[in-house]
Amino acid sequence: MSRIFITGSSTGLGLMAAELLAEQGHQVVLHARSAARASDARRALPQAEAAVTGDLETIAGAKLVAAEVKKLGHFDAVIHNAAVGYREAHRLTSDGLPHVFAINTLSAYILTALIDRPKRLVFLSSGMHHHADANLDDILWKTRRWNGSEAYAESKLHDAMLAFAVARRWKDVFSNSLEPGWVPTKMGGPGAPDDMAQAHLTQAWLAAGDDPKADVTGEYFYHMKRRSANPQAHDPELQDRLIAICEEISGMPLPG
Repeated sequence: MSRIFITGSSTGLGLMAAELLAEQGHQVVLHARSAARASDARRALPQAEAAVTGDLETIAGAKLVAAEVKKLGHFDAVIHNAAVGYREAHRLTSDGLPHVFAINTLSAYILTALIDRPKRLVFLSSGMHHHADANLDDILWKTRRWNGSEAYAESKLHDAMLAFAVARRWKDVFSNSLEPGWVPTKMGGPGAPDDMAQAHLTQAWLAAGDDPKADVTGEYFYHMKRRSANPQAHDPELQDRLIAICEEISGMPLPG
């Protein structure tokens, strides 16, 4: 049995992964951005150990979530599932950051830096990352005209970069990324063509640690099969630049 924390797991793919892991006998802790959503998640999955509440949009909120998770003790795996989608309008958080970057990229970094190191880390990317550019010189969209689809795609590239950067730095951790497919969740929209029945399986498989085939690191998956990631995701120099940017903005270094 593994103990697994899943961000953004009050609905959608996060909750679906939690339900599957709980059915398999694993201990699951949910996360929601508000107390009301956390309560809904606990009703949806009463066998969950707990539901952590905190808004990952702000640096303080992400730190709070990390602190609450640490209070619960050690976890075998963390699934970074929380995200906002590709149809988002431009909006700055109270920290002055584009909220797509704050939630999709920075919060995953902050939680990774602050939560006690698990054996397994799973970062959800997207098929849209394949055609994105990391745009580290304008990661906060200060010079470019906002494009929600591009902002989402590059944030999902950042997630793959974070996964592979951690895999390179933390040799005792299995750190991987995946794309769940374009599926008809609230984020994906009703017209999304991919298979919902497949969309949550890979992250649960990578987190559970039940299958020796999941004992890999620095890999990218789609429907439980390895797939090539955007080459930028594997570039150590770009990875290190992204880590440095996140460290500077958050004020928290990634432990060695």
